[in-house]
Amino acid sequence: MNDSSWGAPQGAGSWGTPEMRAAPAGPAHDVHDAQQTRPMPIVPDVPDAGRDAQSRDDRDREAAHVSGPLFRDEKPQEPMSTPLPPPPQKKRAGRDLRAAIGVGVGLGAVIGVSLFIVKAAFIGVIVAAVVVGLWELTSRLQERKGIKAPLVPLAVGGAAMVVAGYARGPEGAWIAMALTALAVLVWRMTEPPDGYLKDVTAGVFAAFYVPFLATFVALMLTADDGSWRVLTFLILTVVSDTGAYAVGWRFGTHKLAPRISPGKTREGLLGAVAFAMVAGALCMEFLIDGGAWWQGLLLGLAVAASATLGDLGESMIKRDLGIKDMGTLLPGHGGIMDRLDSLLPTAPVVWLLLVLFVGSG
Repeated sequence: MNDSSWGAPQGAGSWGTPEMRAAPAGPAHDVHDAQQTRPMPIVPDVPDAGRDAQSRDDRDREAAHVSGPLFRDEKPQEPMSTPLPPPPQKKRAGRDLRAAIGVGVGLGAVIGVSLFIVKAAFIGVIVAAVVVGLWELTSRLQERKGIKAPLVPLAVGGAAMVVAGYARGPEGAWIAMALTALAVLVWRMTEPPDGYLKDVTAGVFAAFYVPFLATFVALMLTADDGSWRVLTFLILTVVSDTGAYAVGWRFGTHKLAPRISPGKTREGLLGAVAFAMVAGALCMEFLIDGGAWWQGLLLGLAVAASATLGDLGESMIKRDLGIKDMGTLLPGHGGIMDRLDSLLPTAPVVWLLLVLFVGSG
């Protein structure tokens, strides 16, 4: 469509039919053409008392006639209205907080009962979490990347790691880890060699990432005050995550690692450090035999750092896989691995610092 099709006015000699253009010019003909081509608006009679209103109306109509369209079939344009800016929206949590709190309370009850009544029952809780976590991780690897890390030797070896760490200490855990890695290599030999290297690499990584790091929780439990050590580890990790979430949600403006986890902020990290250090001072002073408050400050600082790094580490894995959560087993939380992300790397840190501060007994 060219410009002339939009109804732009043409020159004076192009108006009317050919017969009309051929007619002789004259006053009558000019008046007739003017009446045909530029109709004047009809102004209704109004009473004398409304002369001022009429004058204003006449001026409005004249202005509309001058600035309006030149053709009868062209509708006048409506005045453009400036859109109002949208009202500010409140920040909202990305998950169902009621479900998350309910699941958290339920898990806390199970952990508390098993931890302080029968220690062996808590070992069973760790084993169950490890097996489910391995199932989630290997399933996502196969779905998203086509990597077939063998689940059976990982699950059996992971359970053996936790039990061996509780029964035989660090040496037992290392021996079980080595045997698990060997079992992964042998188990994968039963399938075609295509993809063997990436499958066994993923399997050894999964064995270290989930059950081996979880074994340090069992190592804490072997001490005389092992239940309180494990409780301190859980409290500090949860408080660190809660402080990061609360402060970051309320005051967070500066991104911590936008390419890894856009929701994390530097303000949230400061909140995690502050909350964890206060909780660490209280736990070391009142829960751990022979502990001191200043040791708790250092412990809380280390937990905040390791928990944040663990969260970012799993965020890297999930971004590489192109998923948001590792699973859907826990409403409001995602999967088991979405809850273990900050716990797993924090376990060896807490175990080591507690051994240095108050010994292994």
